[in-house]
Amino acid sequence: MEYRNFGRTGMKVSPLCLGCWNFGERTPPEESYAIVDRSLEAGINFLDTANVYGRGRSEEITGEALKRNGSRNRIVLATKFHGRMDDDDPNAAGSSRRHIIEQCEASLKRLQTDYIDIYQIHRPRPEIAIDEALRAMDDLVRAGKVRYIGTSTFAAWQVVESLWAAKELGLNRFVSEQPPYHILDRRIERELVPMALTFGIGLIPWSPLAGGLLTGKYTREESAPEGARYANAADDTGRLNSRVYDVTEGLLPLAEAKGCTMSQFALAWCAQQPGITSPILGPRTMEQLDDNLGALDVTITADDRRRVDELVPPGRMVSPFYEADFGSSQHRAVV
Repeated sequence: MEYRNFGRTGMKVSPLCLGCWNFGERTPPEESYAIVDRSLEAGINFLDTANVYGRGRSEEITGEALKRNGSRNRIVLATKFHGRMDDDDPNAAGSSRRHIIEQCEASLKRLQTDYIDIYQIHRPRPEIAIDEALRAMDDLVRAGKVRYIGTSTFAAWQVVESLWAAKELGLNRFVSEQPPYHILDRRIERELVPMALTFGIGLIPWSPLAGGLLTGKYTREESAPEGARYANAADDTGRLNSRVYDVTEGLLPLAEAKGCTMSQFALAWCAQQPGITSPILGPRTMEQLDDNLGALDVTITADDRRRVDELVPPGRMVSPFYEADFGSSQHRAVV
């Protein structure tokens, strides 16, 4: 396994990250434990979850898996806050100091650990000044409960604003951003990737297989498999559309020529793009994990990149994933 630098931190992570969001919901606990063990055997040392996944259930199972195999100290463990954790409490979501401190303590208990390696804001909240979150997260770092801090699905300008605020206030800065990125939505290449390369921000893409759209299971001729994420005809995201089929039909011969699956090709392409640190896998079953791990043996050539660019030009998209509240902040940081 060739490990990569995590942004400018000097910390080393595997070129694929195990995403644990299915644990406890679509994946039973015992199979989840086995998926973690198999990932570690393959050399993966980076796990990502969030408090909102199963409202704590994913963190509980992830923590139990690491307790059982005794590997916590050699794992880079990431989790997130922001999502709603209580339907009746108006303060049980967001990036206020109150919520951040409360949820960090809860995540530490569920994960059965004394520290979180990377603590991330799950989505931007323009109505809350960024220094509100930065000050709270800085306190958690100084208390030894968090090692590094990061963001997820922020616009490039929002990350840069946070870097400015951290510098002005003398606070720990964000070291990573977790955006959606895959062949079907390449919009982060416009500003986010150049920004990350400039400021030493690690990029850990979520949904590198576009929620399953890049696995080959969706075709024009056949109905989507039962239980598939976009099998519902009422889906209004616009993610499964005719242009997706144009792309996947073009990718299939590229994968076949390499003797790999379409998902392995798509994962390898994502992992080997400029500025990318570690795409996050989202296996529901052991079979899916084994397929995903096969991407580590796939080499993407300059000709492969050229042919992918013909299908989806750099910086463009055919299926919308890079969506969040990218509007201007209602409150500037207090400096």
